[in-house]
Amino acid sequence: MSSKTRLRADGRWSRISLFSALLLATAPLTAAPVQAQQATAKIDASRPGPQVHPDIFGQFMEHLGTGIYGGVWVGERSSIPNDGGYRRDVLDALKAIKVPMVRWPGGCFADEYHWRDGIGPRNRRPVKINTNWGGVNEDNSFGTHEFMGFAQRLGARTYVSANIGSGTPAETSQWVEYLTAPANTTVLAKERAANGRKEPWKLDYLGIGNELWGCGGNMRAEYAADVTNRFITFAKSGNGKMLKIASGPSDANYEWTETMMRMSAKHIDGLALHFYTRPRDEKWEDKGPALGFPEREWASTLQHTLQMDEYITKHSAIMDKYDPDKRVMLAVDEWGTWYDPAPGSNPGFLQQQNSLRDAMVAALNINIFTKHAERVKMAAIAQMVNVLQAMLLTDGPRMVKTPTYWVFDLYVPWQGATSLPVTLDSPWYHKDDVAIPAISVSAVRDTAGAVHVALVNADPNRALPVSVDLGGVQASGASGRILTAGEMDAHNSFDAPDVVAPAAFDGASVSEGKLSVTLPAKSVVVLKLR
Repeated sequence: MSSKTRLRADGRWSRISLFSALLLATAPLTAAPVQAQQATAKIDASRPGPQVHPDIFGQFMEHLGTGIYGGVWVGERSSIPNDGGYRRDVLDALKAIKVPMVRWPGGCFADEYHWRDGIGPRNRRPVKINTNWGGVNEDNSFGTHEFMGFAQRLGARTYVSANIGSGTPAETSQWVEYLTAPANTTVLAKERAANGRKEPWKLDYLGIGNELWGCGGNMRAEYAADVTNRFITFAKSGNGKMLKIASGPSDANYEWTETMMRMSAKHIDGLALHFYTRPRDEKWEDKGPALGFPEREWASTLQHTLQMDEYITKHSAIMDKYDPDKRVMLAVDEWGTWYDPAPGSNPGFLQQQNSLRDAMVAALNINIFTKHAERVKMAAIAQMVNVLQAMLLTDGPRMVKTPTYWVFDLYVPWQGATSLPVTLDSPWYHKDDVAIPAISVSAVRDTAGAVHVALVNADPNRALPVSVDLGGVQASGASGRILTAGEMDAHNSFDAPDVVAPAAFDGASVSEGKLSVTLPAKSVVVLKLR
């Protein structure tokens, strides 16, 4: 999906960048000697950074596999406990991590979705074939009202991806009108009321298509920019400000960003970036397994995900040329791990297990987003339930929280907090031809004034001491939680749901303005200074 830019040991190039050897830490990094055994960091509380927008913890739900049907929506008549058709266990779990925003209905599905198929009595909605994901029937029982009701129950902002690839500007503008027109005004507002919703909804984000360079229409960037400008012209919210997110690049497609910003920057509020982490990147069809992987693939996965920092840095630099005030956000609205399908599953359902390795990926990326909070103001992990790097897995009446879920739980204080600049000098983790900084750090001051520090040890074999100069932050101690496990592919199952779960951590101390902690191997530790 992107250019190949790393020289391998055999002299060929693959996609990990040489630049990653210098800029893969989530804070500015001074290359430490290979033999260094201690990480040192410094927080500069005198220069607080931008807010970490809550929506970087957003979620993505697509009509894909059991991500919605069975994962979120079971219908009012289901024996599975539900609230108006939504699984209660899923609602409760997502509320607990304060899900701030949800993106729907896709994904590739969005550019074949016609919103009128998903309104009105469910038993009269047309049944179609989901041609993107598994070739299964789509009965449209989860549509506009169901999505908005789900977001309302979560207290989450709404992000709707419009059909640009096979739809029309009129279809998109009418959908926005149906969603947002004041009560008893237009014909569409009255139709909405007839379908059970008198008052308008608040639509926070409108996606102008999805992956227009690929499944959204295989467009050239210049044509995509023209189409984007056309659709935006006619999409007008009747209920508050609606931010418009253009279909942006994948991975290192900097030419796409250049063109979209040059032609559309003044019309859009955000540019989407998509990037999926894989252990293997020689062939898209061979990504590697979610479980039972060797240490080499633990290392390559983390090396690959750390490219997020390089991509954000370079796309942001292009955006700065056309938007020096940083009005247009970089919205990383699809990110996460993508492995080979779970054995025995429908390959079109993108079903995979979720292990401690995925937790590390999540924590590393959140640290990266925190570093780039000035430009990255929204993100959506793919996907929320049962698909790719999911928060939750369900099977009939059973539900389990994944290691990734617990990382989002650890980082709840980051939502809406003020980022604090961190410099870092880290030891390196080496495995075969892979070398990455072993430690990642981010720090924030929450809305109540407390300072939190997140520390990641990517080395699966070594505990590493870390010393953090608190830079004037007044503290006498620190306490928090740790996420780790004995095996690299440790995971939670329906029969063993608590193999990977946070535990209290009291291994940190504060003395003379410095935080000292020894991070266990392959761990995520989040501390609150007191």
